[in-house]
Amino acid sequence: MKVAIYARYSSDQQRDASITDQFRMCRLRAEKEGWRVVEEYSDHSISGASMIQRPGIQALVMDSTRGRFDLVLAEALDRISRDQEDIAGIYKRMRYADVKMFTLSEGEISELHVGLKGTMNALFLKDLADKTRRGQRGRVEAGKSGGGNSYGYDVVKKFDGDGEPSRGDRTINAAQAEVVRRIFRDYAAGKSAKAIAMALNKDGIPAPSGGDWGFSTINGNPKRGNGILNNEMYVGRIVWNRQRFIKDPDTGKRQARPNPEEDWVIQEVPELRILDDDLWNAVKARQKTNTVARDARGIADVRKVNHRRRPKYLFSGLTKCACCGGGYSAISKELIGCSTARNKGTCDNRMNIRRDELESRVLNALRTRLVDPDLFAEFCDAYTRETNRLRMESGAGIDKAEAELKRIAREEEKLMDLYMRDAISIEAVKERGDKLRARKAELQDFLASTDEPPPLLHPSMALQYRARVQQLYETLQSDDETQRIEAAEIIRSLIDRIVLTPGEDRIEIDVQGDLAGILTLSAQRKNPAADAAGAQVKMVAGVGFEPTTFRL
Repeated sequence: MKVAIYARYSSDQQRDASITDQFRMCRLRAEKEGWRVVEEYSDHSISGASMIQRPGIQALVMDSTRGRFDLVLAEALDRISRDQEDIAGIYKRMRYADVKMFTLSEGEISELHVGLKGTMNALFLKDLADKTRRGQRGRVEAGKSGGGNSYGYDVVKKFDGDGEPSRGDRTINAAQAEVVRRIFRDYAAGKSAKAIAMALNKDGIPAPSGGDWGFSTINGNPKRGNGILNNEMYVGRIVWNRQRFIKDPDTGKRQARPNPEEDWVIQEVPELRILDDDLWNAVKARQKTNTVARDARGIADVRKVNHRRRPKYLFSGLTKCACCGGGYSAISKELIGCSTARNKGTCDNRMNIRRDELESRVLNALRTRLVDPDLFAEFCDAYTRETNRLRMESGAGIDKAEAELKRIAREEEKLMDLYMRDAISIEAVKERGDKLRARKAELQDFLASTDEPPPLLHPSMALQYRARVQQLYETLQSDDETQRIEAAEIIRSLIDRIVLTPGEDRIEIDVQGDLAGILTLSAQRKNPAADAAGAQVKMVAGVGFEPTTFRL
């Protein structure tokens, strides 16, 4: 019986040793049952409420379809998942793959376990969430913080009469409180949030996260009550339960949902007041009236920033500033510039570039520069030789294993023949037969788990590259939006990053791409804009196969 062990510990059990303990207990049970452990999977510090963000369980499910093991062993069913839908889905996939599930707590898992334990685990999660919220509400009503710490305050660490840690106590941090007052005074005087952030960065004042200040840290979201300008604790008032969080069933990520105002819990804490009412009211008045105001550089105010959905351009997220490493973003309809320089003032790169010029130069380079005969032929030759070497090594291992299996079969026949002629004792037959069967099982497992070697590559495939990229380039001009999006994604997949370096009179563009991925694109025989999205495969084969860089 080939066994795969799965272990997990959640964020409320921050102990790496928990994984080791689960593996150890499962190995002991496997040894007792005579099972052979062939794989181990784990997820560290990840909740069992969703399997979407858990690479360990995803790999387990994927490998089950490949016949790598016959049984999944875990400490308990709630280690695999606490979500009813996920447990049922995993169980269904394992049954389809003819893989059994077994836990130390429940034994062999059946439909009954899936139904009852799934319900119990779901109730446990709900009860845990309810208890947490009750505790938070109790702390708020006692004049304490119900969640994380806010800028301007320090956490007070102390213990109650029973020796248990007392949570939620805060005290004013004098230095940070003065920064808060400065921000409110500057904003009330007419300065924009971006100008305030740049001044704080210039003076070397660390942001709440410890890095640089940004305008969004100051503006926040008035409806959600976050951001420096919207924190009511600064006027001695704690507002709790403004919003709730619900997990997206498709992504597993938490999404904020606002609660009705009548559900808010508001508690006065005058001892935590930092601002007077006049300054707070002046800032609130300006926030209400300046909903469409713009600062000196034409950047929209907080309402515009929060509600405008910017379109995704061809190279969005790929362009980086060589000076600070930050990203480039749209500063107008035609221009893009360094976001750090414009929003934080900690970068000196003030040179902008037209978006259409950047796209044109990069696309032309992909069509021409990367098909330089010397560069491409050299890489393709090295890539082909390395791939074929790996293929031959893999093929040789498979051929050797198959040949040894045939030899074992002949030896087994020879043993039986010797026994039938009384030329060897039954003890000797058994001893030698056990060794042959053990080796035979190892070889069969090796062949079952070894993928077929990749097909041979031919250097002439590089000749297809220009046609493929040209086809993608033409598809970008198509009237079919679906085809344009797919073509854009394939082109983006050829590029790791685009580094923009300001020069004396123009911006230098360094494009870092994956030549192995380019060869993959070249080998495709179908329309890449329609069939190849997501088909990129990176190959790392040692020196000489690093992502290539060329300058425009």
